[in-house]
Amino acid sequence: MSQIPAPPTGPPQGVLALEAVGVRHRFGSVVALDGVELQVAVGECVALVGESGSGKTTLLRSFNRMVEPSGGEVRVGGVPVERIDPVHLRRTTGYVQQEGGLLPHWRVLRNVQMVPRLLGLPDASQRALRSLARVGLEPERFGDRWPRELSGGQRQRVALARALAAEPGVVLLDEPFGALDAITRAEVQETFGTLRRSEGLTAVLVTHDLREALALADRIVVLRGGRVEQAASPETLLGRPAPGYVTELLTRSGLRRPSSGDRGGTP
Repeated sequence: MSQIPAPPTGPPQGVLALEAVGVRHRFGSVVALDGVELQVAVGECVALVGESGSGKTTLLRSFNRMVEPSGGEVRVGGVPVERIDPVHLRRTTGYVQQEGGLLPHWRVLRNVQMVPRLLGLPDASQRALRSLARVGLEPERFGDRWPRELSGGQRQRVALARALAAEPGVVLLDEPFGALDAITRAEVQETFGTLRRSEGLTAVLVTHDLREALALADRIVVLRGGRVEQAASPETLLGRPAPGYVTELLTRSGLRRPSSGDRGGTP
């Protein structure tokens, strides 16, 4: 897949879809987020990258209140999330989880209709039909199928269609392509990337795959131990990685040749 041209390393001034301001969170004695600062501009795709336990999923879920941070502030459209009506927040932030999370006892069209119906939006059926077509699944072919009758890639497309059916301004994706084989993963990534660019969607993507982040994101945020190690465009991350952990992560991923001058950090 061709790499998306990199924009400037930071979001445009004044127009922010999402913000995390000094966000902290613990799970018992485990620090998941430790003063995270993040801004996501309208129309920007930001990838959260890091190893298991780095805090990327916790940060993602703080934007739709699936996680309530213990400190700091999370804002959507400039408004603190705790002040946003839950129904409005669900409409504003579509969510795609790993392996889709489709209801197995509902056919495809009903799965996609679920979100607009729960939100009380009009024309849920028409929204679902349009959304399926947007992700490359012909409604007349796939709408009446059961999830078990779909391939892994098709199930993820349905999950994406469901997240988009309410026409949210932001899409949150938690490792949505990780369970797919390499060929299918590339196809679904291409569908998502094309759709996001053509419709100007704002997206936050959690992934452990640096190559995926480089291909899909405008900006990559590397997390470690609940802290941001580096936030940069793909071009900057590859050309001027932060010394220590980020440099070593790129090297271990085969994206940078080891150098005698590198000071590797311990992961």
